[in-house]
Amino acid sequence: MTPLRLLIVDDQALVRAGFRKLLESEDGFEVVGEAGDGVEAVAAARRLGPDVVLMDIRMPRLDGIEATRQLATGGRPAVLILTTYDLDEYVFEALRAGASGFLLKDAPPDDLVAAVRTVARGEALLAPSVTRRLIAEFTSRRRPDPGAALPSLSQRETEVLKLVARGMSNAEIARELYLGEATVKTHVGSLLAKLQCRDRVQAVVRAYESGLVTPGRSDDE
Repeated sequence: MTPLRLLIVDDQALVRAGFRKLLESEDGFEVVGEAGDGVEAVAAARRLGPDVVLMDIRMPRLDGIEATRQLATGGRPAVLILTTYDLDEYVFEALRAGASGFLLKDAPPDDLVAAVRTVARGEALLAPSVTRRLIAEFTSRRRPDPGAALPSLSQRETEVLKLVARGMSNAEIARELYLGEATVKTHVGSLLAKLQCRDRVQAVVRAYESGLVTPGRSDDE
């Protein structure tokens, strides 16, 4: 099996070294490079073609948000944001810029490994409750954007999108709507294509910004 190619981006060399040692000890991972700021990150990603970029936010020259935005225009690589604070005000902006999820830097090693595998599969890292809190926190400060109206979705796609925005997995959505998991996966793929979103995180952002989902409410009918 071809190993996942990883790029580690952080302005602290010791942090990069720690992540490299951990990730290289896992089967199926290959760290192809490191970068100390956003400018280096963009250049390295375009040169090395990693599958996943582990991206710090606060860095000199070019921060992780703008670096993520520049990398997201090509569709790959997936960007996993690493942050020190569970409600860092910049994390939501990074998600809007095209990141596939985020993780705290002090998360257990197994969580980091699982997170890398998750975003590499094209799945958004939405399961941790801190991510749901973060999205609700920052979208609640924004009024729905009239320019963010959603394209025409079927009734079922709309139902699925609302549940995706609540952080549910395909299996959880299948149970909620009494559907097969494969059917849910098909609906998710269809709505992502219509929304022109790379992954579930981007669909969640669109759902909140359009006003389809209201932060803090579980029933958005």
